[in-house]
Amino acid sequence: MRFSQALRFSTCVAALALLASAASAAIRMPVVFCDNMVLQRDQPIPVWGRAEPGEEITVTVANHSATAKAGDDGRWMVTLPKLECQRMEVQVKSPSGETQNSSIPTPLTMTVKGSGGNLLTFKNVVVGEVWVCSGQSNMEFGLTACHDGQKEIDAANYPDIRLFDVLKQKAPQPITEVTSRWKVCRPETVKWFSGVAYFFGRQLHKELNVPVGLIGTYWGGTPAEFWTSGPALAANPALKSLLQNDGACLYNAMIAPLVPYAIRGAIWYQGEGNANRAYQYRTLLPTMIADWRSAWGQGDFPFGIVQIAPFRYPGADPAVCAELWEAQLLTAKSVPNTGLAVTMDIGDLRNIHPTNKQEVGRRLALWAEATVYGRKQVYSGPIYKSMAVEGNKIRLTFDHVGGGLTASDGKPLTDFTIAGADQKFVPAVATIDGGALVIHADAVASPVAVRYAWHDDAQPNFANKEGLPASPFRTDSWKGLTQR
Repeated sequence: MRFSQALRFSTCVAALALLASAASAAIRMPVVFCDNMVLQRDQPIPVWGRAEPGEEITVTVANHSATAKAGDDGRWMVTLPKLECQRMEVQVKSPSGETQNSSIPTPLTMTVKGSGGNLLTFKNVVVGEVWVCSGQSNMEFGLTACHDGQKEIDAANYPDIRLFDVLKQKAPQPITEVTSRWKVCRPETVKWFSGVAYFFGRQLHKELNVPVGLIGTYWGGTPAEFWTSGPALAANPALKSLLQNDGACLYNAMIAPLVPYAIRGAIWYQGEGNANRAYQYRTLLPTMIADWRSAWGQGDFPFGIVQIAPFRYPGADPAVCAELWEAQLLTAKSVPNTGLAVTMDIGDLRNIHPTNKQEVGRRLALWAEATVYGRKQVYSGPIYKSMAVEGNKIRLTFDHVGGGLTASDGKPLTDFTIAGADQKFVPAVATIDGGALVIHADAVASPVAVRYAWHDDAQPNFANKEGLPASPFRTDSWKGLTQR
């Protein structure tokens, strides 16, 4: 090789080496930090990534900055102070063509600057409310398949609702990255997004008048143990065997990489995949909730649960689904800062995926508005509280009576059964007496227990006057079908 050729060759090698060095020194961040992201308002905001060991990283947004030094492994994290949703005045044209003033959230820019000269810039950032939306197919159920889906899609122009739809993947151990991007809610971006999550977020956006970020991370047909970490499963003797069958695989790949992105809370629509192990779900669901809360380190953040809808499960005893409903109800009653959206009146006995996701999202939003955001409103249907035997009758009392107890269709109350000590349940008559129900059956002279909607194809009509249905329940604690 002649000298000039060798010089050119060595120069090219040096240039490539410099490029490789520059690339290795670049600041790297999870994709949850990108253009169009929503930062959770009113609480500290962790921001993290990787850089060259020892490099100082400064993150700036809304005139607030925080600096950290990358450790020996290149990892760094800063915590920004609490931010408020900032607003700006703009002029817009009304449908009649008149110009008028309007207040909109101020779009912000986040910069991430390294002491080595590296710089990342994220634009169109807003501050608002961020919710994780997870579960199996009824949470995954896209807007395009919902009732009036195309009409809803066409109207879905909400620049301050942002969507982050996590690509499905599994991992045997926790990983650090997901595949997705924050997208502005438009017809073309929302059509395959979760209908439940979208309707939940849309109502919060309208009622709170702040941006809403929805992180969709879901996978049809998956059981709850897939979404629970390995250490949490291993620590519980009743659950550790679940690690043998892909336990934790979705937590590792679709939850862990999101932690500790600042969020307000989570909504969860899942249970069909655990119905045949409903008694175990009494332990599994609270364990999963505690696991997520521990990982995020934000305390007992709000967690909304959708009670699965009635459906005739082929080959299963009709009471198995009722025991899953009970496990969800018991979780909502015993785990702090959780809520339950009951769907007994909006199911489809022929379709495990009922299409009325608008009402599911609305009921979740009612719960969040009341318990998270302080709105004074009825947000739940009647929840069984206590019973008392009165001769040949049983009196039941309830929480969340609202404006009063009622039959939603104006007909006699249905799906109540009553039993004596022989544990043989027979159909019963239920009568509203003020804020209580009185239950009896001529065939049971000495009743000891009542059950309501205790079969998977129940179509009951017990509700409060706000139109919110009662959850299925039983007053007894006799051994169930799924109790091993």
